[in-house]
Parts: sequence; structure tokens; C-alpha cells
Amino acid sequence: MRTDAIKVTGARENNLKNVSLRIPRQQLTVFTGVSGSGKSSLVFDTLAAEAQRQLNETFSAFVRTFLPDHGRPDMDAVENISAAVVINQKRLGGNPRSTVGTVTDINPLLRLLFSRAGDPAGLSPSAFSFNDPQGMCPTCEGLGTTVRLDLDAFLDRARSLNQGALLHPDFSTDSWYWLSYVESGLFDNDKPLADFTERERQLLLHGELPNKLRLLWQGNTLNVRYEGLVDKFTRLYVKKEDMSERGRRVFQRFARTASCPDCDSTRLAPAALATRIGGHHIADLTAMEAQHLAAVLAELDLPQVKPVLDDLTTHLHHLVDIGLGYLSLDRETRTLSGGESQRIKMVRHLSSSLTEMLYVFDEPSVGLHPRDVHRLKELLIALRDKGNTVLVVEHDPDVMAIADHVVDMGPKAGMLGGEVVFEGSFDALTRADTLTGRHLQHRLPLKTEPRRATGTLTVTDATSHNLKNVTVGFPTGVLTVLTGVAGSGKSTLVNDEFLSRYPDAIVIDQSAVNTSRRSNTATYTGLMDPIRKLFANANKVSASLFSANSKGACPNCQGLGVLYTDLAFMDTLKSVCEVCRGRRFSEDVLGYRLRGRSISDVLEMTTAEAADFFTEPKLRPVLHALNEVGLDYLRLGQPLSTLSGGECQRLKLAADLHRVGSVYVMDEPTTGLHMSDVHRLLGIVERLVDQGNTVIVIEHNLDVVRSADWIIDLGPEGGSGGGRILFEGTPADLLKATGSHTAAHLRQDLSHAGRV
Repeated sequence: MRTDAIKVTGARENNLKNVSLRIPRQQLTVFTGVSGSGKSSLVFDTLAAEAQRQLNETFSAFVRTFLPDHGRPDMDAVENISAAVVINQKRLGGNPRSTVGTVTDINPLLRLLFSRAGDPAGLSPSAFSFNDPQGMCPTCEGLGTTVRLDLDAFLDRARSLNQGALLHPDFSTDSWYWLSYVESGLFDNDKPLADFTERERQLLLHGELPNKLRLLWQGNTLNVRYEGLVDKFTRLYVKKEDMSERGRRVFQRFARTASCPDCDSTRLAPAALATRIGGHHIADLTAMEAQHLAAVLAELDLPQVKPVLDDLTTHLHHLVDIGLGYLSLDRETRTLSGGESQRIKMVRHLSSSLTEMLYVFDEPSVGLHPRDVHRLKELLIALRDKGNTVLVVEHDPDVMAIADHVVDMGPKAGMLGGEVVFEGSFDALTRADTLTGRHLQHRLPLKTEPRRATGTLTVTDATSHNLKNVTVGFPTGVLTVLTGVAGSGKSTLVNDEFLSRYPDAIVIDQSAVNTSRRSNTATYTGLMDPIRKLFANANKVSASLFSANSKGACPNCQGLGVLYTDLAFMDTLKSVCEVCRGRRFSEDVLGYRLRGRSISDVLEMTTAEAADFFTEPKLRPVLHALNEVGLDYLRLGQPLSTLSGGECQRLKLAADLHRVGSVYVMDEPTTGLHMSDVHRLLGIVERLVDQGNTVIVIEHNLDVVRSADWIIDLGPEGGSGGGRILFEGTPADLLKATGSHTAAHLRQDLSHAGRV
């Protein structure tokens, strides 16, 4: 029997309070509410997780051992659910071999095109792949860059080997790497390297010996092969696949990356580069912006490969339609923002003819300028009109407005949220007495009395990526908002150019915080160490006892508080530790008290409760900052893996508040924030500036633009069509600007609000 709604009963995942609701099928439903209200817990951790789990159960037990583990959500039941396609904000990341072309499956089509229509003919598709031995440049092995030892950083030529001329810490004078050189018999170990003959220099850098060296090391005799410095460094570091964070930092100090001289950074072998279509080799095409490439392919007259050309054109137009026409296919996926990553994932589904699917989106408007939001809305509506059910977690009123049904979560965040406070149409929501409803009714006004700058931080002749010789001054002592359409050059101007000139700036960006099972609010903010010392001093014992990762951990669960049981092809079973009952510490440690509270009691406190409990000067500023950014409901021991994106970003902001006289750089800080949270964030930013700080914000949110003291607008378009300064001035002056998409949408927004 056909049903018209997905029915959820008794959802209790994370902070959900026994939520039951009906979600209309084959309609577009938007879930909104403050950050931490339970939207993601309901949509992703309950609905999407259960849909994926049930789909996985249709496979054999053998196949399920290779599939992701989706545990059963904490709920009573879900009915009438479809197979789910989840498109989240997780960055694509990847290694240097992953590009826009590879992840969208456009590169395989291009390789097929060149193998069938290239001149000269005769190469297979794999011969045009930089990830295949047949097609990759033999010098750089398909990476486009070469990494070599930086001898100027590695050697102090004024010193001898005995004086420590080898500066790499692994080659210090107490290392056995160093010993292999001083015991080789090839050098005068007291002679400065600057005085080495050319032969001695070559022996040091690239030399070999026919016999192994016998070295006495820590009481043992070792037989080792002599290896020149350059060859040893290349083997030990350049060709090493995995490296620790410490190793990576050290490596970057002593390595130099340069464009591959043989393939000119195209990554490809000579045979692939010699094959052309319409005068272009395949690397020429992958270096073009998607919108330009689509136009070039449209001019080709190749009837023998028309199906391939048609498929290529369709894929490229999808990239353009979703607002990513400025990206080139050779752009590495690890350089994409969260919003760009999500839209890349959407491209895969634009040509799909599947119906009655469940599509789940996580704030798809992230990273989009208001000019581009209409394209996103058209995509969501098209998916719905094919007969699919579309669920969207979103804060943007423009996206809410196209919804057939809206679910508002709240009333607040954390333990004060987890309830459905409104269900109905968007029009009804604008009249509802909820946080979302009230903020839809009252928007922030345009700032009419901006602050005056106290100075200027200048970037001169910036040419990175698409910047066109940009010179611009960032005023100090004020709030500057840098805006412009996606791909216009905002992040390049700030992250590449500004920060390279002013590296002491405090950066609060969208990079993820550590989300291991053992990371929590207290450990991330630095509260845990002073809390452990307080317990140690009060009880005259070692501070390590109060670490769930050290001596004080419950021996049964190793300080996790829960036990994970691997059941092979079945869901991993998570159960509360029966020994410590989820408190993470051994029984004797739980007996120690600080003002009547155990370490477990303290970790169960919210930051608001902790601010009342702790009077110590080392703890007060951090606790005050956590409450100031609206995280007063978080527990000190709450795992970071349970936090939403907006909560993680505010956690980073709290860790760096109250540094007077600093320069703060924020990269789209409203990501994941409800309108009420945006207003709270702006209050924090205003106080930072009032305290004498300089704040530079990359942002599309028009509430933030209206609140700026100074605006720098880049554009007019993305990619090669951007990279220019369109406007510098106050919000009031921006309203009068022409040729700016930001100005046009700000006028439109204020007009809708009845303010112009």
C-alpha cells in the first residue's frame, strides 16, 4: 500500500527528546533551528543512518564486511523510508592525485575522447591518465611537481661535520645517520663544508661505497651501506608514503617543491602530450575553467565520438549550473572548500533518472553568494519533481522559502533543544513564535555609523591564482567584510596573500577540529590540564590520575566510558561500561574530590555550571569565552565527535577570544549558524573590535555585510572573470555601487525588508 509520509517514532539520538513526526514523501522538507538544536541528529544520525543501514542489510554477510558500519539509531521505529543518497559538507580532501576531473568522472570521458579521436592515434585511454604508469610523467610520477632536498636549509657550510653542519634533527651529531658520514673515511671531519673539493662535495651528496661500513652504535656493531645525503633524504622522506605530523613539519623545512621540468606540471608522459584534438593536448583542456572547456568542446566536429562529446558537455554544464563553472578539472580536490565539495558531489546526481529516492543535503547554500542560491534552489526542486523525497538541513531563508514543508527544531540548543517546535509551511513559520520565526520577522539594519580606521594593512600587487595585480588596504581597528561571488578570489586574497604578509594574524577557519573519541570540550580548550592539577593539589596525588587517557582510566574500557564490540557483518555494538558505568575513571580516582565533586562530576558539568563552580583565574577566561559564544550548554566532557559544524567553529573562536590588539581573520564564520547565532556572533565580533582588535571576515551572509564598518567586494564573476576589486567603502556607499552582485542583492534584500 502506498504511503504519503515517512513516519519517525521515538527518536532519541544525541539530544533528541523522544521525537515523533511525519515527513511528507516526494516533497521538499527543510529542517531548521539553532545550531545544536538536533537537526543533524534527526536528519543524518537517525533518518539517513537508518536508511543506509537497512539498505546494507539487503547484501550478503560477506559483502557487508566491506561496507561502512551504520549502527542502528536510538529510536523506536521509522516507517516508509526510501534508499538514501546523503550529500554532506565533508570536504573531499584526497591526495594530490585527486582532482575535480577525477572525482566528477569527467577525466575518464576526456581520456576516452583522446584515445578515439586524438592525432596521432594509437594510445589507449589509460595512456592519458597521470594516475596510470602508462600515462604518468616518469620524472614526477604523475604529481606535476618534484620534491628535492633544500641544501641551503640542510647544510651549514661554515661548519664541519663534527661541528654539526648537517642541520636536519635526524642527522644531528648524536645520530647514527651522522655517524655513517664521519666514520666513512671519505672526509676530514673537522673541515668546513665550504672548503670541500668538488669531489668531496659529490661524495657527501651522492656518493656510494662498494662495501658496507662497520659502525659501533650504542654497544652494537652495525653493517650499513653508505648513502649520499641527497639519496638518503629522498629515500627516507620524499618517497615515504606515511609521515607523522612532526615528521611532516620537519620535512617541509628541508624540502623544496618545484614544477616538474619535464612535463611542465601537466603530470603526463610525452606521448600523451603529443596527441592533440583541435590543437589542444589533454592537459590544455583540463587546465581550462569548466565553462570555457564546454565552449571549446562545443566547437569540435567529431561525429565518430559524438556520444562522448555529448556526455562531456552535459557533465560540464552541470558544473556550470551548480555555480562551479570557474573550477578547472586539474584543480586538486583537497583545495576545495566545504561548500564546493558538497556541490561537486551534487553533480553526480544531476543526470540520474532514479525516482522515489531519499536525498539528504547538509546546508547546501554554504559558500554560495546570494547571486548563486537560485541555481541551488532549481536543483533541489528538480530532484523533488522527479518523484524523490528531498530533506535539507538549512539556515538560509531563501532556501526555506521554496520548501513544501518546514520542521523547526529547538527551542534552544544542546540539552535545551531536541524537540520539534514547529511543523508547517514557510509562510506559517514567519508568523511562528520560535527563534527562527522571530528572526525571519526582524532582520538586522544597515550600519549607518561605521568606525574610523586607525591604520592600514596593505597587500600590494597580489597575483596568486586569479588575482589580477590587486593592491588593497585592510583598515585596522574596524570590522572589514570581504565579499564577492564564489571563486572571485576572496580566500586567495586573504589566505594566500594577506596571511603571507601578516602571519601573526589569528585565523579562525572552517578546518575541522580533532574529533577522535577521546577529544572533548575540556581537552580542546585547554581546560583539562589545570583541572587535573586542581584535583591533584587538593588530594596530594599525581595529576596523571585524573586523565582518562592515562593512569586514572577505567581498566575495563580504557577511559572511553563505553565498550565497542565488533560483530563482523552486523552493527558494532556500543554499550556503557559496566565497571565505571560510563564515568571513564577507575573507582579509586572517582573517590577523590574537589569541593565535593569528583572528576567525572566536573566533566558532566555544562560550561555555564563550570563557570559558577570554578573561581580559579586560569579557568575563568576560557569558561567565560565558551559562554560568550553561545556554548553554555556544552558539557566539559562532551566528545567533539558529537558537535555540529557551527559548534566546532564557535569552539575555535572561544579558544582565541580576548587577545587585545590582535588581527583576527575569519573564513565564513556563519557556516552552520542559525540567524540567532549569527546575531550573537556579530555581537562577539563587535566587542572584539571595541577592545582594539582588527577583524577581517570572508562572508556572503547579508546580515554580516550590513554590519561591516568597511567592505571590500571582489568580482565581478568567479575564476578568470574575477580577481578584481569592485568596491571599497562603507555599507551605505555599497548600495550606490554598480556592477556588483553583492550591491544588487543587498539592495534587493533591504527592499524586501521595507528599508529602502
